[in-house]
Amino acid sequence: MPLFIVALAVALLLVLMTRFKLNGFVSLLVVSVLVASWGAATGMLTLEDKPATIADIPKIIGSGIGGQLEETLAVIGLGAMIGRILGDAGAAQRIALRVVDVLGEKRVQWAMVITSMLIGVTMFYEAAFVIVVPIAFTLVRATRTNLLWVGLPMSISLSTMHSFLPPHPGPTAAAGIYEASPGLALLYGLFIAVPAGALVAMLWPRLAFVKKMNPSIPQGMISDKQFEDHEMPSMGRSLLVALLPVIMIAGAEIFIMVGPEGTLMKVVTFVGSPMVALLITLLVAIVVFGPMSGRPLAEVATSMSESARAMAMIIMVIAAGGAFKEVLVSTGIAQYIADMTSGWPVHPIILVWVTAVILRVALGSASVAVTTAAGIAAPLVASSGVSPELMVLATACGSIAVSHVNDPGFWMFKEYFNLSVMETIRARTTYTTVLSVLGLGGVLLLNLVVPA
Repeated sequence: MPLFIVALAVALLLVLMTRFKLNGFVSLLVVSVLVASWGAATGMLTLEDKPATIADIPKIIGSGIGGQLEETLAVIGLGAMIGRILGDAGAAQRIALRVVDVLGEKRVQWAMVITSMLIGVTMFYEAAFVIVVPIAFTLVRATRTNLLWVGLPMSISLSTMHSFLPPHPGPTAAAGIYEASPGLALLYGLFIAVPAGALVAMLWPRLAFVKKMNPSIPQGMISDKQFEDHEMPSMGRSLLVALLPVIMIAGAEIFIMVGPEGTLMKVVTFVGSPMVALLITLLVAIVVFGPMSGRPLAEVATSMSESARAMAMIIMVIAAGGAFKEVLVSTGIAQYIADMTSGWPVHPIILVWVTAVILRVALGSASVAVTTAAGIAAPLVASSGVSPELMVLATACGSIAVSHVNDPGFWMFKEYFNLSVMETIRARTTYTTVLSVLGLGGVLLLNLVVPA
């Protein structure tokens, strides 16, 4: 019954948005209220581990919105401001044109794959996405190519790094549950993530059903001005601002893995957090592309304000996606699935992958899918003869599958690439599922050679 309710909720959401053209934010809230009401009526809805009533529904939905905004608002907002400043100053165009000059238009996809994988090894999907996407937008305009031709390789590469590898949240949490080495999990994971991500990133834009889509860059996300060479800042300044958050966040993650505990560790952790790193970068961008470039601060402030207006609906839809996810979690569906799959007599790698996939489909939350699936499979590791690091990867691979309307990342992808719901399902849901299956195959192959 719970899985049927999830399926019914997803179907209703699709009908509201595709048949009745209802706004995504409103549709998600309507479906969230209906599912929560069903949970309250059947006694399945909980709040702080206690039975919840219909009066608690606004609090649960508010918690989901707040939790999602806590994770993404600052990162997306700051990233959008940095991207707009880069665009309005001509820095994004400078970087894009240099990429085309060095690699040529035919290799622009490889440029996005390599850049996104290097950035995505340590940076969260959302943070890396908002940093790289202005460059992708500018490349699209400079090369006059389809937005998805450039954008999909970027998103697929970032998704792969984020979902498969520590130090990202899901794989790191699984490593803790399995008592696995995050470093070894990262090393083994690279042998799967790099070829699988590159293969899907280069293949997907060439598929017929993707090539039929030709979305436009969302209004307000990039400067409309075409700059002359003398109007653009130097390549050094442009790269400094574009790469500063990458250097700070990646450097902090590396130091956290190998550095000693103490005051310096606390400072590095603070400075290297995505929000702080992006805030520092924004301040640097204001100075570098403001007074240092002869532009008044008022002009830079206008760029920031315009980016915020362009982001308003994107942020609202992502927040409502968090509400839907929270309602599904609060109805106890995760525990239902855990109980359903815990006794299946299958290989531990396949068991944990299937469990993570089911949880991901039902809840949309990769973190819940990872932690719940790992909790089920953890007792099996010692007696199974399977490396705990491979169990980490199998769990993480399962958690990327079938991204759809209950996943806030689905809405971020949809809004940034200006797609309809059905187009997003065809583009994103398919690639996340194929990545998940390829990941499982890679883990099973590594299991033949990696000792427990």
